[in-house]
Amino acid sequence: MSRSWQTRLLHSAVSVPEGYRSLATAVYRGSTTLFPSASAVTDQWDQERVGYTYGLYGTPTSLELAARICELENGCHTILTPGGQSAISLIDFALLNSGDHILVPRSVYRPNRQLTSALLSRFGVTATFYDPLIGAGVGEVMQENTRLVWVESPGSVTMEVQDVPAIARAAHERGALVVLDNTWSAGVLFDAFAHGVDVTMQAITKYVGGHSDVLLGSITVRDEALYQKLGAARQVIGCATSPDDCSLALRGLQTMAVRLAVVEASALEIARRLADRPEVERVLHPALPSCPGHQFWKRDFLGSSGVFSIVLSPGPTREQVFAFVDALELFEIGYSWAGTTSLAVAYTIAPAPNRPAYDHRLVRFSIGLESTDDLIADLEAALPALSR
Repeated sequence: MSRSWQTRLLHSAVSVPEGYRSLATAVYRGSTTLFPSASAVTDQWDQERVGYTYGLYGTPTSLELAARICELENGCHTILTPGGQSAISLIDFALLNSGDHILVPRSVYRPNRQLTSALLSRFGVTATFYDPLIGAGVGEVMQENTRLVWVESPGSVTMEVQDVPAIARAAHERGALVVLDNTWSAGVLFDAFAHGVDVTMQAITKYVGGHSDVLLGSITVRDEALYQKLGAARQVIGCATSPDDCSLALRGLQTMAVRLAVVEASALEIARRLADRPEVERVLHPALPSCPGHQFWKRDFLGSSGVFSIVLSPGPTREQVFAFVDALELFEIGYSWAGTTSLAVAYTIAPAPNRPAYDHRLVRFSIGLESTDDLIADLEAALPALSR
């Protein structure tokens, strides 16, 4: 049949040779997924079981990334989301009902706290923010309707390392699930499932992406029923992931081991040097004894990453702390750590039970791939700003 050129723009008979192989995963973009026949049309989300149905649920690019992360985390199923916070939200929306109660550590990532306090409460979910170092004592603050116990180890600013196995045992004895934000360990330095966690998530934005240019999150489970709940919720919420971002994350996985090794060594050296400075009261690095919960890091983790905090000695004003951060030349100022460039952010931390008053004296660093000696020199040159 002869067709016009306008139609041939869309319906071409052209074909290309098959058999091309590459080390790079192809980037499959698409919203519409084609079916072989009218009777084959379905809107089921579980494409690993039913085949491809709609771009919202993934393309070969995103499904490969999900499978690779699942393999690294020793899970059975991984779902990708558009960011770490969307992974947190999807977990809560999928697994909670009105009238449920959740436990969240006081050291939790601030957007998680905001979700809990400002949004979940509107839908009848109550929450208690607990001492992250409570360990097995978490059972004493659980209620009859406690359904989820969130853990974030270490905390993303104050860096408390939690006794995850003890928390998991206490939660399971009372019928609650344990959910872990495992971003600091990149999903590989702490084996969540081996330590009793039911659901683990991480911001792929951070160490997997590794270059400050993607926004992705992941949720990994071993339990089939949890996977079905999470997948059904993702379908109706509409958590689509960019195949281009997934491609960058797949590329990031290839160098993640090398990057983690470099930032671990560099961050430890910088943390130890800062601990010797009179301007620094305390270094909050999980691999150092000065960090709350260090004993749990030593027992449970395979290594450390490049994010840690310091508490400056009393004396400088908030403006002087800002001046110190502003005086840094190699450390940029910004969120979303774990890229190749070092970052510094000053925080004001409100007093809390069983935690020293850090006030405005806390600065968090994300160590990148610059020379360790250059970063130390930059810090030493900027510290005098605290007394000006």
